[in-house]
Amino acid sequence: MNVIKIEKSQTIGIFNDSFPPIMDGVAVAVENSAYWLYRMNQPVCVVTPWVPNYVIEEPYPVYRYSSLPLILRRPYRFGLPEVDLAFQNRLDRISFGLVHAHCPFSSGHLALRIAKERKIPFVATFHSKYRDDFERSFMNKKVANLMLKEVMKFYEKADEVWIPQAAVEETIREYGFKGKTVVIENGNDFAGQPDLDKFKISSKHDLDISLNTPVFLFVGQHIWEKNTKTIIDGLSLIQNMDFRMFFIGTGYAEYEMKQMVEESGLKDKVRFLGVIHERDILKKYYAAADLFLFPSIYDNAPLVVREAAAMQTPAILVKGSTAAEIVQDNVNGFLIDNSPESLSQKIKSLLIKPELIKQTGKNAAGTIARSWEDITAEIYDRYAYLMSKKFHGSRYGK
Repeated sequence: MNVIKIEKSQTIGIFNDSFPPIMDGVAVAVENSAYWLYRMNQPVCVVTPWVPNYVIEEPYPVYRYSSLPLILRRPYRFGLPEVDLAFQNRLDRISFGLVHAHCPFSSGHLALRIAKERKIPFVATFHSKYRDDFERSFMNKKVANLMLKEVMKFYEKADEVWIPQAAVEETIREYGFKGKTVVIENGNDFAGQPDLDKFKISSKHDLDISLNTPVFLFVGQHIWEKNTKTIIDGLSLIQNMDFRMFFIGTGYAEYEMKQMVEESGLKDKVRFLGVIHERDILKKYYAAADLFLFPSIYDNAPLVVREAAAMQTPAILVKGSTAAEIVQDNVNGFLIDNSPESLSQKIKSLLIKPELIKQTGKNAAGTIARSWEDITAEIYDRYAYLMSKKFHGSRYGK
């Protein structure tokens, strides 16, 4: 029950550099939190870079500013809000009560500037392992460390820093952050599917997959940091077995991943489906899968693991990884060592224990798949609390 209410004249601004049609876990989090705030009759808008050839369909306002393509990080965009005068004029007319940045780049700095100018609360969520991104993009550890220091300065300026699960605190502390963190979990728009057993069967039928064929799934950026090579190498060790594997997403490593699949003799068993924007179709792939293969040690709190869990599809994760914090081996997921051999051995041992897979999937749905509606109620309460402090204690409300 909400103790504090947000005035209806105060708009919540949610800022992020990715948003549909650019899809990643953070974009999904922004999209769903904005949608459920809108459903709660809270004025809300999203501020994000412009993307060509995309028609806005969201029921709440989405304000886009000028951008250029990031050549090394397609399909992401380099935002240029300071040169977009028409956009700035639109933003000036919005009565923001709080701004929330989901990344420390163009949209995040725009949110910070608005918070300073209007003396309103500024929330920032720490989602990603930025050091890994910087080292890959610039191939220089000194440059990566300098950029990481700037990112930490950004988070130090927030009234409150949110992390999506407790284990992420270890990463942000390692990066040098010294302030307080608040855990606000990611939600799940697939939670609560009725007649899930029937839906899983019908999904395999709709996707033209035999009920007797084991199905494996990966959803996410096709980048080496997510240990996608381990998946392909692991599957090559069991290629004599009957299975189908689906990769959903895109990224800089996609072409090389496809080459690996072909060279490994897996092209008849493995399909690359690209980005699937239609959530109902993506949901069917999650439901049709028997196992969600996600050996990433790069991710902090991968939303895709929760989405798979909502469809009672348990994930295989690397033990000790941040992503694996929410999983207990053989209870609500499966843990492996960080190697293709460990992955292949785990798959082989599980395929002869279908009841273990099924029960683990049910446990995953019951323990790690909360709805976005539920999560957004918590978000609303936290926003209301911070906004109530804006004239007595908030960094920019003094």
